Amino acid sequence: MIASVQEKTTSSSPSVISEEDALQILRGEIPLLPIVAKASEERFRHFGNRVRIHILDNIKNGYCPEDCGYCAQRKGGESGIQEYSLKSPEEIWEDAKKAKENGAYRFCMVTSGRGPTDKAVDKLAETISKINGELGMKVCLSAGILDAKKAKALKDAGLDRYNHNLNTSESKYNEICSTHTFQDRLTTLKAAKEAEIGLCSGIIVGMGEELKDIVQVAFELKRLGVISIPVNFFIPIKGHAIQKSPLTPEFCLRVLSVFRLVNPDSEIRVGAGREGHLGSLQSMALYVANSLFAEGYLNVKGSEMEQTMNLIRDCNMVPEFTEGIPEGWEDYESKFLYDEKNFPELYKHKK
Repeated sequence: MIASVQEKTTSSSPSVISEEDALQILRGEIPLLPIVAKASEERFRHFGNRVRIHILDNIKNGYCPEDCGYCAQRKGGESGIQEYSLKSPEEIWEDAKKAKENGAYRFCMVTSGRGPTDKAVDKLAETISKINGELGMKVCLSAGILDAKKAKALKDAGLDRYNHNLNTSESKYNEICSTHTFQDRLTTLKAAKEAEIGLCSGIIVGMGEELKDIVQVAFELKRLGVISIPVNFFIPIKGHAIQKSPLTPEFCLRVLSVFRLVNPDSEIRVGAGREGHLGSLQSMALYVANSLFAEGYLNVKGSEMEQTMNLIRDCNMVPEFTEGIPEGWEDYESKFLYDEKNFPELYKHKK
């Protein structure tokens, strides 16, 4: 296998556009294709033709005291999702092994709730240490609000990344959540950064925000040096409590391009909603982003691994597994419409 390159933990390359440039892109004042080409140049400069696949494992679902309006697990959401307590270390271990077998570059564990207790941190640290040591797999954790002590314990266990999305701008935040503040999120990111854990933090687009809110998040993430940025597109399922914005595939590509041009050396991930909001332009997104989720999101189904692999292959790109790019990955099962075996079903008019 080809060895994986050593990852940075902090973004360091300067932005290549200004805030006004970003607004012009989002307003549609600059043609799309030149913008995608410019963003693609930065993507290939820093990541080549590699694509990182992330698989989410919702290790605790529901029972959440927070009222985040974008989340089906929120307090009083009545979304109909299945609720369950923290999975056992054995269950998480089996999920991690399956994720690695399926080609995941990083295993992302997500828990509901305001933040982990000391006891939960101990359990998570034990699990992270085992996954990291025995599977050799990179781990990202999203568990809510952290303090410095808990962040250090997770780092000592081998945690690679900590996810805590900003989701929207500071001025917009109190419209989507009242049980914690934007500053609480910044404080958590600071604790993780000081523990030398790589930061994963992004946005949810399509929650009634203005264009300036999107731009503010892009530049705030740059200020924080966030190395991994999931760009999610709001999925308006039952249980949410916020105003939604209309999204088009072209606009989604503009958003991804802005985040790439503001954060050129950060891992930009096509997050939740890519299947529905990007539609037939999903492949173009990979010329801007270098990362995506497979096998669904927290509470919503997404593309299966086979579809994800085919998308990567169609773009003449390669998946970046934990140990690098394995030889023979292209033998991953592919369905080709014009295989000879399909010919009898292709005729429009049969005898």
